Amino acid sequence: MLKVGLTGGIGAGKSEVSRLLVSYGAVLIDADRIAREVVEPGTPGLAAVVEAFGEDVLTGDGALDRPKLGSIVFADPERLATLNAIVHPLVGARSAELESTAGPGDVVVHDVPLLTENGLAPLYDLVVVVDASPETQLDRLVRLRGMTEEEARARMAAQADRAARQEIADLLIDNDGPLDALEPQVRKLWDELARRAAETDRS
Repeated sequence: MLKVGLTGGIGAGKSEVSRLLVSYGAVLIDADRIAREVVEPGTPGLAAVVEAFGEDVLTGDGALDRPKLGSIVFADPERLATLNAIVHPLVGARSAELESTAGPGDVVVHDVPLLTENGLAPLYDLVVVVDASPETQLDRLVRLRGMTEEEARARMAAQADRAARQEIADLLIDNDGPLDALEPQVRKLWDELARRAAETDRS
């Protein structure tokens, strides 16, 4: 088994890279999806979030109001750290549980948005960073996700900068261009990951 950490700044196109890797045969462990699971209604995670942030972060039906919570934490580094301290251990435990079901020779891709920020690179056999310029990220967030420029800049500012992500990358995917330029890179990446996974199992 090969453990791969996949990361990239918001709007860099990491989700598209993970989708392509799954289509080639990777086992995906999506930290964002797990982060939503661990704060679903009735979970200890949601109870801890409400205790820290108050019932104002709930919707009328008792679910987490993500936009409301996001507007609080992305404007305040201390409150973001509080949220991370609640959610990250829960995500880590669930990720380890899912990883334990992978078989020999599998390429297990951990899609982790905050891999750089949380110093998680040593947990993986190698780290793949999906890279795009800040200008490209901003354009995608405003044009494709409907954020205001102010919201987009706040989300980007809450993450590590481009240089910090590049520094931890074992392999870099350039996603500054169109989708048809991305796919050949990801296919080549998959061939390399599959080769390394096979070597790991033989050694």
